[in-house]
Amino acid sequence: MRTRSTALLAGAAVLALSLTACSDDSDGGDGGSTDGGGDTITIGIKFDQPGLGFKDGDTYTGFDVDVATYVAEKLGYSADQIEWKEAPSAQRETLLSSNQVDMIFATYSITDERKETVSFAGPYFVAGQDLLVAEDNSDITGPDSLNGKNLCSVSGSTSAQRIKDEQAADVNLLEQPGYAECVTTLVAGQVDAVTTDDIILAGLAAQPANQGKVKVVGNPFSTERYGVGIPKDSDKCEDINTALQEMFDDGSWDAAIKANTEGTGYTPNGDENPPKLDACA
Repeated sequence: MRTRSTALLAGAAVLALSLTACSDDSDGGDGGSTDGGGDTITIGIKFDQPGLGFKDGDTYTGFDVDVATYVAEKLGYSADQIEWKEAPSAQRETLLSSNQVDMIFATYSITDERKETVSFAGPYFVAGQDLLVAEDNSDITGPDSLNGKNLCSVSGSTSAQRIKDEQAADVNLLEQPGYAECVTTLVAGQVDAVTTDDIILAGLAAQPANQGKVKVVGNPFSTERYGVGIPKDSDKCEDINTALQEMFDDGSWDAAIKANTEGTGYTPNGDENPPKLDACA
């Protein structure tokens, strides 16, 4: 399947044939081939995060999709050889440990707890919790200005509760099933702000229906290091990191950020991005 990232990555195929295919020798379950140099590679992404990982019919778009496609091509797989699989947050470790996917690019923060079950390459992006507000809102400049305001986040997320517990005890919390619903309530004036990672908010703000109506405050107050999830026994960390560094160096990473946040004014934290890659264990 072609993604819009293909145009950014045309040069990758020339080098791809000299690199190792990203897969191990175990059974891939309902994923793609896991014989090195096989016909397909299965990559887990979010299907419901505009600007990061989004499925629309047979089309997959977003920053995570662009990075995954670049890495896959460097590992010897064309965009047509990628099989995309939905990777909800609660299922990511299971998908990797059961070899249903070869890699996961899904706003997957690197943590010591997760490293007990899976391995990581990267990070390929450093996000921070931030706020999305109405375009004409100049009162909300950070979490400490939310007292007495209405704040939306997704059911089950801890991000809004963290603000209430640590920075704005008098904020009123409203939960919605998804971030798209939160943005709808923001545009309608039912809440004053939405909170989650800054790049997720930028992706939402970049959607045509939201452009010119909302903006990212641009004052992140946490650090989330997005890594490439791989099975615990995978030996492909070094190959993935090599591909990521090339993406940082040749301008494709910057191009992918801009393409997926266009029109929002969003700029990643320059002190953290592109990030320094961790050493592979």
